[in-house]
Amino acid sequence: MMLLAAAVSVIVPLSLFIWAVTLFMHTYLGQDAPLYPISPWRCLLSVVAPLYLAIHGLRRNSVTMSGAITGYIVGFVMLLSSYSFFAALVAFFYAGSKVTKLKAEKKKQIEHDYKEGGQRNWVQVVCNGGIATSLSILYMVDTGFMDPPLDFGHYYDATWMAMAVVGAISCCCGDTFASEVGTVLGSEQPRLVTTWSKVPVGTNGAVSLIGLAASAFGGFIIGLAYYISLLLTYDGTVLQSVPPQWPVVLFATLAGFLGSLIDSLLGATVQYSAFCSEEKRIVHMPSTTTKHIAGWPILDNDGVNMFSSLLTALLMPRISFALWPL
Repeated sequence: MMLLAAAVSVIVPLSLFIWAVTLFMHTYLGQDAPLYPISPWRCLLSVVAPLYLAIHGLRRNSVTMSGAITGYIVGFVMLLSSYSFFAALVAFFYAGSKVTKLKAEKKKQIEHDYKEGGQRNWVQVVCNGGIATSLSILYMVDTGFMDPPLDFGHYYDATWMAMAVVGAISCCCGDTFASEVGTVLGSEQPRLVTTWSKVPVGTNGAVSLIGLAASAFGGFIIGLAYYISLLLTYDGTVLQSVPPQWPVVLFATLAGFLGSLIDSLLGATVQYSAFCSEEKRIVHMPSTTTKHIAGWPILDNDGVNMFSSLLTALLMPRISFALWPL
């Protein structure tokens, strides 16, 4: 807890500094100020809310101490940049934590690197939230803390980055749901996404109907949280003057599905999978007791998660711009 307290001691003065700078610039530069004056209440919330999530994650064994500290920083940045970004992050945190604990006993028998409760460390937090956090920082620089609604016509850059954030988080949530639900529910044997041949449960790059459906549902949860946050952030007058905001739910659902497919494709090609005759389950490193199934030992699961998150983040703004109803 001392390390978490140290992180707070850095974040608190940083948030106060940001508030003071935006207030000073708006006071002396007026409308020409590059940064919109951020509310002190938002700064306070950006400190307190992620801290609650970090402590809650530690108590539930969802994260390690390093994961809690890194997650706290991720939460601070995302809430400071957008209420909707943070709402999506919270949805991913709670939904992902719940689904990770689904049929834990069965997962212990299947997964070689199973951890009780998930227990994500700082590497896993960075690989799942690093892309979205980086985009959130760019979003703050572009909007100057204004946090506009989704509108490619008037706020193209901000909306592009917002949909990239949605894509990145939806991809991670969709992949989490696909892997955590698909491995323990359903009776069908999964198929390798590259060859469509049947493979053992737990093979990297394997997909199933229930897993794909779960990935779409994971994205849907992110989109719904984002949309509800938009409704709470803006009044009806603002929302009537911009394009409809509800398509974010559909595009997030699509991002969860596509992100899971991209993750499976990477997993089947650049992530090693083999069956260990000694442990009687899938392992991810070659040895004298393993029989190769698919993939090459280039990336581990965390690396695959980060690359799939990045690719989905790059795809979704383009898809959204092309299909968003006016």
